[in-house]
Amino acid sequence: MRKLITTFLFFSVLILKAQSPLGAWQADTQDATLEEVTVISIVSEGYQAISWYNTSTGAFIRTLGGAWSLDGTEWSLEVEFDSEQPEQVGETLHFTIAQNTKGYSVSGMNLEFRQIDTNTPGALAGAWLMSARKRGETLEPRSTDQPRKTMKILSGTRFQWIAYNTETKQFMGTGGGHYTTENGTYTEHIEFFSRDNSRVGAALAFKFERINNDWHHSGLSSRGDPIYEVWSLRK
Repeated sequence: MRKLITTFLFFSVLILKAQSPLGAWQADTQDATLEEVTVISIVSEGYQAISWYNTSTGAFIRTLGGAWSLDGTEWSLEVEFDSEQPEQVGETLHFTIAQNTKGYSVSGMNLEFRQIDTNTPGALAGAWLMSARKRGETLEPRSTDQPRKTMKILSGTRFQWIAYNTETKQFMGTGGGHYTTENGTYTEHIEFFSRDNSRVGAALAFKFERINNDWHHSGLSSRGDPIYEVWSLRK
């Protein structure tokens, strides 16, 4: 799995040389039992999330991510969450790019990546932190500076939410898939869900609105509970 991570990060840097890395990227591989695995990376302004899940069942395998930066040919990832290796949280991983005639990979690896969107057509591309939530009729603010975070990162077609704690290095859960934003409705189509694999395949529709550059989000959760959330773009 560490080799898969290395491969993807190298790939992201290589793409930057030719075009913007912002958007969503996909690789298809196999696990040790030869089951097909989908690898999705969402790269937003400053932040990145990478996930692995079983292509057929949607069974969650792994996710990690954090803040990325580029210095020449060196790609750096400041790890904020890692479901498989939490000891990496707080570390900065550094990688040097490599390229071959077939595309973007690391020597000795067998992964081919393709870009699946360039931050369009969805209206919510970016990395967002939950900044408020309604309790009854009261909208309660939530500090985005605390170690306990809920982040939602979106490209033009893909979404992923992650709950984690940068201080304890605890990973609480994640889910993701593809989404649309049409006529004021944000619709998630779940492709993986770490807490409950039975939710895979579900579609959830919410009302959404951008108010003062925040994302106001309301509807019913995957459990059927009413929710009203406010999300703020990460800086």
